[in-house]
Amino acid sequence: MKRKILMSTVACALALTSPGAEVKQLPEPNKTGGMPLMEAIAARQTGRTYNPAHKVDDQTLSEILWVAWGMNERGTRTIATARNKQNMELYVLTPEGTWRYEAKDNTLVKVNDKNLIPLCDQQEFVTKAPLHLLYVAKEEGWGVAHVGSAYQNVYLYAASKGMQTVIRGMTDRPALTRELELTDGKKAMLHQTVGYAE
Repeated sequence: MKRKILMSTVACALALTSPGAEVKQLPEPNKTGGMPLMEAIAARQTGRTYNPAHKVDDQTLSEILWVAWGMNERGTRTIATARNKQNMELYVLTPEGTWRYEAKDNTLVKVNDKNLIPLCDQQEFVTKAPLHLLYVAKEEGWGVAHVGSAYQNVYLYAASKGMQTVIRGMTDRPALTRELELTDGKKAMLHQTVGYAE
């Protein structure tokens, strides 16, 4: 059963990767250390003041993406996926383009060269954040629950690392869905900024 699940995940990843798409290999996430869980839960909070000059390095980015939607050594996700409905995708928005996270290979696949951050900047602090995550899912079924599990893991990671984060619904969701050319009922659900305090 586990082998079938893994093969299905691989097939989906291959289908989603366009031939010739730019692929960025991320460093292996560090899966040890950090703040004890109970302390991270106690420290978890929303933060909206970002230092735009303090960038998120690739090692930290890899770990953030892994805690949100990565795969562990058992070949399963780092969050619970009800009935194994893995109906979520995770994107990284940058001024230079949009990237989709592929957990199996721990890579970012370039989706387009568009800066979609302005579609998320309905609050002043947003443009100062160095990292922008966009959660995409099918609204029916368990997609919304999966998004919630993913962004809470990012909150706990941020607390452990002394970073700030906030989950946001104030975006132009129809425009994001359109610009990403999402099909099969997928929709841009929530946007999460991550970074270091001023």
